[in-house]
Amino acid sequence: MIAGSDRPGVPNSSLGGLPSAPHDVVADTGVGVNEGHAAVCSSAEWAEHITGTVLPAALGALDLGDEVLEVGPGYGASTTLLAATVPRLTAIEVDGALAVQLRQRFPAVTVVHGRGEDMPFADGRFTAAVCFTMLHHVHSAEAQDALFAEVRRVLAPGAVFAGSDSVASARLHEFHSDDIYVPVDPGTLPDRLRAAGFHDVRVAVAETGEWFTFSARV
Repeated sequence: MIAGSDRPGVPNSSLGGLPSAPHDVVADTGVGVNEGHAAVCSSAEWAEHITGTVLPAALGALDLGDEVLEVGPGYGASTTLLAATVPRLTAIEVDGALAVQLRQRFPAVTVVHGRGEDMPFADGRFTAAVCFTMLHHVHSAEAQDALFAEVRRVLAPGAVFAGSDSVASARLHEFHSDDIYVPVDPGTLPDRLRAAGFHDVRVAVAETGEWFTFSARV
């Protein structure tokens, strides 16, 4: 359970004057993000937003168990809180340079360089899987569905899959210029998760209509 506020999404301030990346973070934009986007996602402002707003709203009172998988941690904003909250955390990150940085920052976390749609983990290994504001960076809807199926495969019976993402908009489309940007429709997400083998699917769109959270069980 992670307590906090309930307003996940991309802060408007971050989309205006883009903050600079911290000096100890190298923004490798080779996998799906432009330089401005990398600056936002590696900023202290973004990290505070993720840990103080997004995770509490997405996870609420969910019991993640002892063996948690994070898919697509990126610059590690969510990893910071997860690593301090769950007993054992494994993260899989597609960007090799970011995976190296994550290993250096979080020595207690098992960080694997790989893709969420083809994970090198045994069936039923994890008690929970999470992903935050990253699904729209998976390069196609088909790859997103493959990721859902892989997450289902590596989760134990009764395990939970939870996370958040943004709702498509012209503003976000412009922000993702030259990025991989494949928005997830919260209206069709329940059927997609059920097709991957999940049940008890819940999707909640914020009153602003700008973001949503989801959870599902094996």
